[in-house]
Amino acid sequence: MTSTGIRLHAPAPGWSIDADVVVVGSGVAGLTAALRCEAAGLTTVVVTKARLDDGSTRWAQGGIAAALGDGDTPEQHLDDTLVAGAGLCDEEAVRILVTEGPDAVRRLIATGARFDESGDGGLELTREGGHHRRRIAHAGGDATGAEISRALVEAVRARGMRTVENALVLDLLTDAEGRTAGVTLHVMGEGQHDGVGAVHAPAVVLATGGMGQVFSATTNPAVSTGDGVALALRAGAEVSDLEFVQFHPTVLFLGPDAEGQQPLVSEAVRGEGAHLVDADGVRFMLGQHELAELAPRDVVAKGIVRRMLEQDAEHMYLDARHFGAEMWENRFPTILAACRAHGIDPVTAPVPVAPAAHYASGGVRTDSRGRTTVPGLYACGEVACTGVHGANRLASNSLLEGLVYAERIAADIAATGLHTRVPQPLPTAERPAHPLLPPEARLAIQRIMTRGAGVLRSEESLAEAADRLHRLHADARDALDENGKTAEPGVDTWEATNLLCVARVLVEAARRREETRGCHWREDRPGRDDTAWRRHIVVRLNPDRSLAVRTTDTTDFPPTLPQAQEQ
Repeated sequence: MTSTGIRLHAPAPGWSIDADVVVVGSGVAGLTAALRCEAAGLTTVVVTKARLDDGSTRWAQGGIAAALGDGDTPEQHLDDTLVAGAGLCDEEAVRILVTEGPDAVRRLIATGARFDESGDGGLELTREGGHHRRRIAHAGGDATGAEISRALVEAVRARGMRTVENALVLDLLTDAEGRTAGVTLHVMGEGQHDGVGAVHAPAVVLATGGMGQVFSATTNPAVSTGDGVALALRAGAEVSDLEFVQFHPTVLFLGPDAEGQQPLVSEAVRGEGAHLVDADGVRFMLGQHELAELAPRDVVAKGIVRRMLEQDAEHMYLDARHFGAEMWENRFPTILAACRAHGIDPVTAPVPVAPAAHYASGGVRTDSRGRTTVPGLYACGEVACTGVHGANRLASNSLLEGLVYAERIAADIAATGLHTRVPQPLPTAERPAHPLLPPEARLAIQRIMTRGAGVLRSEESLAEAADRLHRLHADARDALDENGKTAEPGVDTWEATNLLCVARVLVEAARRREETRGCHWREDRPGRDDTAWRRHIVVRLNPDRSLAVRTTDTTDFPPTLPQAQEQ
């Protein structure tokens, strides 16, 4: 795969670090990859956009899914995952996940993560949407992500691993053969390094998380601006399945104009017996699916939106008053505190909820070892598309995927000897080809995407979104062509530019997929069409910044690297 030659407009690097591996991101995927690489004797540097514990992992409430309970098996976990994925999961990728998952969780516990235990000393397991078994391990009631993050951050610090915090990754460095040679990054604030610099390394692991900030209302933190996907596209990598954005069904409704990160009401609340009701107290999910409120997330989100449209309502309700105060305080203390902070007491009143952007099932296309279509560039966690999630992620599979595939990446780097190559990065272009958007474009992109590519989509809404995004793209391009000027380089303009990049890909893929499948809901194409669309949509960026789009011939992904390029 040849690089596009496109880079963000940024100053030349003023400092550099050398390493065997640079891991970009500090969630469960990034820190697991870093710890395993370090344990294999590889000099590893972790770069993260905020503090080490500020990524999406810490916000994960429900837990981590694995076949750890009596009577449960990886095969049952596989079956539930395939059903949720609506015919687009890569079965071999899922089999790897569910087979290697239980031991990966045990290694996480050995690293120091403390999960909630039952009375007999075993793991306390709960159930979530799409699961036919209790297989969700949790910590601190509803603070699983925070506990996992704590344990991994402590392990990284205990080993004295080199970290660069408050650093926004900019672009991939490559050598004359198009192989990975490191990354450029911008460090925000004072410290050992400041401003734009580089980490030179023959292996780069992207674990940058999601892109939820492309929508107005999301459960994602402010740092989730699609930086990893945008970097990979500029580097010439392929992305896949970006149209499948999961909208979490039960997000605390804070008003029709609420924007930014919204409080999540975990699926585990429904797993413990909460009911979805309308304003009249009617359980509207009964009869829509055999699992009712515990149907896969796309089914529940659609059920909520349908009821909202039928009743011209802005939200529905989650009723768990029957839990009582003790259960709320012990099992869901984080959610209880968030609700009460907004004037809602779930002990005495139903909680207003509505869907909001939550998780990207698609991302940078990888193989079973986490390798992308660019030699030396790996991806894991939400930024990656391994084929595990298909058209709709099964609840609590994300933390497990981060664990399992991060471990596989570290093993591949160590086994192939990739780290022994001394990177020789090409000089950064004197005049980058990619203009920057002004900071205010971020809000415009979010509103375009929410209106045109949200839970409900149609050819009309997607065409309008594509047109408006193109105008933002063209305005920035024309300004650069006419006077050689672009928006001032900085975190706000880099993030806005990354958001536009991923938004364009998402909308184009959603327009191409003329069916309803999983979390991709086309009002004008309500049926699922396995004959024409049991395929993956793969997108890459051309050197002229246009998009090259193709569909795969089958459900299986083609290999990421030609045989001759495999390390």
